[in-house]
Amino acid sequence: MSETTIAGTAAPSTGALRPLGLTAVTLDEGGLLGSWQRRNTDATLSHCLKQLEESGNLDNLRRITDSAPAAFRGMWFADSDVYKTLEAVAWELGRRPDTALEQFLDATTALLERAQDSDGYLNSYFQTDHRDQQWAELVWSHELYCAGHLIQAAVAAARSGVGDRLLRVARRFADLLVDRFGEGGTDGVCGHPEIETALVELYRVTGHRPYLDLAARFVDLRGHGLLGDEPKFGARYYQDHTPVRDADEVAGHAVRQLYLLAGVVDVAVETGDASLLDAATRLWESAFDTKTYLTGAHGSRHRDEAFGDPYELPPDRAYAESCAAIASFAWNWRMLLATGGHRYADELERVLYNGIAGSTSLDGTHFFYSNPLHLRTGHDGSHEDAPSQRLSWYSCACCPPNLARLMASLQSYVATTTEAGVQVHLHTAGRIATPHGELAIRTEYPWDGRVTVSVTPATPGAAWTLALRIPGWCESATLDGVPVTGEYAEVNRVWEPGDVVRLELAMPARVVAGHPRVDAVRGCAALLRGPLVYCLEQADLPDDVLVDDVTLDARAAVDVGAGDLAPVVLRVAGTHRDPAGTPLYEPLAASAPGTPIALTAVPYFLWANRSPGAMRVWIPLTA
Repeated sequence: MSETTIAGTAAPSTGALRPLGLTAVTLDEGGLLGSWQRRNTDATLSHCLKQLEESGNLDNLRRITDSAPAAFRGMWFADSDVYKTLEAVAWELGRRPDTALEQFLDATTALLERAQDSDGYLNSYFQTDHRDQQWAELVWSHELYCAGHLIQAAVAAARSGVGDRLLRVARRFADLLVDRFGEGGTDGVCGHPEIETALVELYRVTGHRPYLDLAARFVDLRGHGLLGDEPKFGARYYQDHTPVRDADEVAGHAVRQLYLLAGVVDVAVETGDASLLDAATRLWESAFDTKTYLTGAHGSRHRDEAFGDPYELPPDRAYAESCAAIASFAWNWRMLLATGGHRYADELERVLYNGIAGSTSLDGTHFFYSNPLHLRTGHDGSHEDAPSQRLSWYSCACCPPNLARLMASLQSYVATTTEAGVQVHLHTAGRIATPHGELAIRTEYPWDGRVTVSVTPATPGAAWTLALRIPGWCESATLDGVPVTGEYAEVNRVWEPGDVVRLELAMPARVVAGHPRVDAVRGCAALLRGPLVYCLEQADLPDDVLVDDVTLDARAAVDVGAGDLAPVVLRVAGTHRDPAGTPLYEPLAASAPGTPIALTAVPYFLWANRSPGAMRVWIPLTA
C-alpha cells in the first residue's frame, strides 16, 4: 500500500470526495498551519503527557492493578484524556518517529492491557470504587464516551502502523459493547455521544459489520427517552429529546450535539441511508444559519454549555467551547467528503482559523476552554469556567488533548481526490502527494491571497482537473491572471512536469454587521480580512482609554498593515468617549460626542497572548 492510500483520520467507503492518506500532505513549517502543527509537536504533546501524570489520569488506571495511590483523582471520565492524548501520539508517530512518544504509547498500551477486565470492560472509575454502578447510569457515566475515545485512539494507531496491541484492547471492549447493546441486547445510549463515530471508524479499519450496526442502532435509539427524565438540564442536553431523523434544529449541549452529528454522517455514508444524511443537512442549516458565532464557534449558554435559541449569540456570554469547535470541524469534514459541498469547506476554514486557533497560546502550553468574543474591563477571571487568559490545564481537561489530536493530524484535512482530479480546500504552504501527481504549494495564506501550485503529474500527458477553493468571503479571484467565479477555480488540462498554476484571492479588509435578530450585536460591526476575524485588545490602546469606551467609524477606510503581534493588522478610525460621571442611564439627547482615536485590530486567534485584558470582536458604531 502506498503512502498516499494509507487511511487518515476518516476513511469513508464512499462519498463525493476521497480523503488523502495520512502522510500524503506535508505542511511547510514556515506556513501558519505548519507552524501550528510544529508547535503541537514541540510543546503541546509533551505538555499533555506531563499533565496526565501530574493530574492523576494515568494513576487512575494504575489503581486497577494496585500499583498507584488509592484515591481516584479528577473527573470520572478522566480516562478519555488519556485516550485523546494516545490518539494524538499515534497520528504524530504516523508522520515521524519519536522515541519518547513511542515509549509513551507502548507503556500506556501495556497499562491498559493489564487494567482491562477479562470481558473487555475498561474504565478506571467504574473498575475500582464504583464497580456496582457499571452501566447503571448511562445518562452521566460517560462509559460509552470513554470507550469511544479509546476506539479512536486505536484506530489512529492502526492507521499509523504503530499500535496493533492497542487495537486489540479496543476491539475487546467494542465486542463487549456489541454483546451488551447490540440487537437483542439492552436498549441504551450514552449521555455524551461520541461512541457512534468511533464504532464506524473501527468498522472501517476492521471490516467487522457488527461495529457499524451498533453505531447505527445507537443513532436510531436516541430521542426515545432512554436516558430518563434528568431534572437538571433535561433531555435536550443529552441529545435524547427527539429522534435524529425528526429533529429540525440543533439543541442542547453543543459538544454532544456536534459529536452526534459527526457520527450520524458516518452511519449515513456507510449504510447508504439518504434520510439520515438529509437530517444531518437539515440540522447543519439550523446550526450555521442561526446559531454559529462569527468565529465559527458554537454554544451561547454557560449554564449547560449549550446552543441557545436561534440568533441568541451574545459575544460576552459566548461559551464557545474549544471542543465544540473541534467537533464542528469534524462534522464539516464528513459533510464535505459525503457531498462535496463547498460550504462545508468554508466552515472548516472559518472555525480552524478562529474558533480553534484561538484556543491555544503561542507557547502551545496554555489553553482556553471557552472562547468569548468580548471580555469586559474588570472581568472576574478567577474561575476556570471563564478565565481572562489561557490556563495550562483544567479540572475538566477535555480541550487540551482534543486540540493536540487535531493538530497532530491537521495535514489530513487540506485536500481530497476523485477519479477526475484533485481538490484543495485549505490553502497552505506544503506538498501534496495524490494518485494524479504531486503538488508543491507556495503561499503566505492567510496573510496574503497568492497561491502558487507547481504540478508534477504522476503520468505526464494525462488529463485531470485541479480544483482550488475560492472561499465564500472572496469577492474577486483570478487564475493565471484571468478572472474566475464560482466555488472552485478549476484547471482541466493535460499536465506536464513543471506546470504552474497561480491563484490570486482578493483579500481586502471587510466590515460586517450581524443579522438584525442578533440583538446582542445590534449597532455594532466586526472587522475581518480573508478567513480571519479581528478584534480590539486593551494592549493596543493608551492606558487611559478602555476597550469598552471606544466606537468604530463605519465610514472610515480600513488600512491593512504590518504589526508586531501578527504579520497583518487592521487600522481604522474610531471615537473615544470618557464615561466618567455618566449615570447608568441618561437621556438620548444628553449623549456627548467623543474624541477621535486611531484603533488597531489584531487577529482574534492571537488575543490574550501579551497580557490579560479586555477584548472585543463586535465594536459599537459611532453614532
